[in-house]
Amino acid sequence: MLEKYQWISERYRELTEMISQSEVIADPKAYQTALKERSQLQEQADAWDAYQKLLEHLSQANQMASDPDLQELAEEEIKELEKTKAEMEKQLLVLLLPKDPDRDRSVVMEIRAGAGGEEACLFAADLMRMYEHFAARHHFRLEPVSLSDTELGGFREAVFIVSGAGAWSLLKFESGVHRVQRVPITDSTGKKQTSTCTVAVLPEAEEVDIQIDPKDLRIDVYRSTGHGGQCINTTDSAVRITYLPTGLAVTCQDQKSQLRNRETAMTLLRSRLLESLRSQADADYAEKRRVQVGTGDRSERIRTYNFHESRVTDHRIGLTLYRIDDIMNGDLDEIIQGLQMAEQAKKLQELSGNISI
Repeated sequence: MLEKYQWISERYRELTEMISQSEVIADPKAYQTALKERSQLQEQADAWDAYQKLLEHLSQANQMASDPDLQELAEEEIKELEKTKAEMEKQLLVLLLPKDPDRDRSVVMEIRAGAGGEEACLFAADLMRMYEHFAARHHFRLEPVSLSDTELGGFREAVFIVSGAGAWSLLKFESGVHRVQRVPITDSTGKKQTSTCTVAVLPEAEEVDIQIDPKDLRIDVYRSTGHGGQCINTTDSAVRITYLPTGLAVTCQDQKSQLRNRETAMTLLRSRLLESLRSQADADYAEKRRVQVGTGDRSERIRTYNFHESRVTDHRIGLTLYRIDDIMNGDLDEIIQGLQMAEQAKKLQELSGNISI
């Protein structure tokens, strides 16, 4: 870690000098490139400088400890500085963790009813409302892409985009099987039932991420189905786009405008193609997603929502909260923070095995 941070510190100083040079300022591309790299290193460079100052103070305190008149005061200061040193070393390791390249992206989310029939569909609708509330809490925008609803107001499938910087960093943990335990409104016996939904979360792809030849697309328009507002079921506004090389098809029918549906469907197509390309290039990623999403069987789950006990349990980190109403109203922050901390701890453990002070 010493060598790594020495390089970062030296490079940061070089870039600081570079952006003040007239020849670099006169070249907008070179200036912006240097400015961007410097910005990316600033947090690490500042943390390393602070750590070096701490080491200086610690050295001075150790020297003071040799003076009998100052020994007691110095030992107390050394104790506090050693504690701060350990905390700063952990933070330095955290700052060396590789940044998630998708961290600032918006996301495409897909909820599909699994085991449980109509009750699973109703739970899918509950999950979508939960994410709508979550998006509002974090000032994200949720835009439906395709909703396949049921007569009782549930969803067989719901596909939507959550837009906003950092949406992926928060919502990526939602991929997997969500299990609900409650008495269905369709059950007159009052018997509790277990049902499931699968949730998939994909980083939203942009045009620069993946190029699609228009000749590889077949675009079909048709009349929207399901419940909709005025005009949505009376015009050919729904769009289905098929990527011919693979047969992958996406549908968008939630907007009244055919053009808007086409734009949204292209966003969804790019995201799915990007995920497919990444999966082909990284077999571990593909296996990880398969394990996360699973088949929708009742025995597979990342999280359980037990309405009778007002309990929500995230099985990945063993966290149980007894406030299901708040969580279904979008208050997922405590769960997500726990998952973020667990992810960071795992990465730190891996990094600590390869790097030392």
